Amino acid sequence: MKRKGIMIILDGLGDRPVAALGGATPLEAASTPNMDKMVAAGRCGLVDTLYPGVPVDTHTGAGILLGLKPGDALHLPRGPVEAAGTGLPIMPGEIALRCNFATLETHGRQLHIIDRRAGRISEGTQELAEVLQDISLDDGFTASIRTATGHRAVLRLSGPGPLPEISDTDPGSGAEPCPVVSSHSLDALNPLGEAAAAALNRFIREAHERLDRHPLNQQRRQQGKPPANGILTRGAGTIGSLHNIIHHLGLPAAVVAGERTLVGLANLFNFTPVSQPGFTSMPDTDLAGKVTASLAALDEHEIVFLHIKIPDIHAHDKNPGGKQESLERIDNALLPLLREDVVVGITADHTTDSNTGRHCGDPVPSLVCSASGRRDRCSEFGEIHCQGGGLGRISGSAFLLTMLDEMECLQNYQTADSAYFI
Repeated sequence: MKRKGIMIILDGLGDRPVAALGGATPLEAASTPNMDKMVAAGRCGLVDTLYPGVPVDTHTGAGILLGLKPGDALHLPRGPVEAAGTGLPIMPGEIALRCNFATLETHGRQLHIIDRRAGRISEGTQELAEVLQDISLDDGFTASIRTATGHRAVLRLSGPGPLPEISDTDPGSGAEPCPVVSSHSLDALNPLGEAAAAALNRFIREAHERLDRHPLNQQRRQQGKPPANGILTRGAGTIGSLHNIIHHLGLPAAVVAGERTLVGLANLFNFTPVSQPGFTSMPDTDLAGKVTASLAALDEHEIVFLHIKIPDIHAHDKNPGGKQESLERIDNALLPLLREDVVVGITADHTTDSNTGRHCGDPVPSLVCSASGRRDRCSEFGEIHCQGGGLGRISGSAFLLTMLDEMECLQNYQTADSAYFI
């Protein structure tokens, strides 16, 4: 009997052993009776969303799980995905960059990063963004900021012609305190490359000068909070055509999320984005509301993707205990999904190490539960248990295809399918 499906993407679910948890990972240490029931009624395994041993970002890992052709995922920059999530149009001659509001200090002629996320600022970013609109950077370049989720934003850089990809000014998590990185061109054949990078470097300094004197940051200093007085950028680029297996199969799909990255992917793939004010990317997100919305979305869609960001937040903050507790709350919220008429998959976009706060290349624990599917001998959900599961160690695309096969949505392979698998 054909069934509909829900894939639960627990952002940053995988982890490494933590000494404070007795050598267990947060998932292994957590009490997860509902996910354990799903494992006992189905199969588990380990998933490499892209390639074994390769750390990936959310847009790459989640994009593949949502059906994006792996070859397209290799060339998908983060900036345009975030722009799609905020509704910011990117026109020919423009590039989009993913941004953080950050805390910076001036050291001589250099800007140094004190906090890449400005204390995870979540309020007042719209006020800050208003002073970063239509900034002229000379040589025909202009820049504008639009806020996204929490401390995140999107930068639209416009120039006098088609712009190439340029390098990040954000050195990445775990490096601070450290200098802001100067951008440079990543396309030696485009004569506008170095001019675009120079324009971005000018914007970084101009943004710091404007934000540092902003009244909201003066107030944050008085309150003992880190000022959001700088912008860091990464993932610059544009998007070409994308191949998606869900579209190829003609399946209506929905994405339930509060994270702009997932909303952006939904918009790019022409899936239905489902979001409400209580759906955030932070630990206060409405878990029960997301599960209810996911079940409601099944009425008009064949497959629903439910994204929950909380585990990744705690891991980036090097808080394994918080990650363990969040997984227990998530498990409790998943109780309504213990249904025989729905194929349920649980996986993640990547592993985030709570010891270091960084993404790493370890595979993510995953399960598929279907009333008509095979079972294995696993009865608990965790990294060490999934190593012996019946799914084995598979790619993110293979995990999605396994779910689609359990839903009876796949036909025998045809040569026309090849464009969506490579």
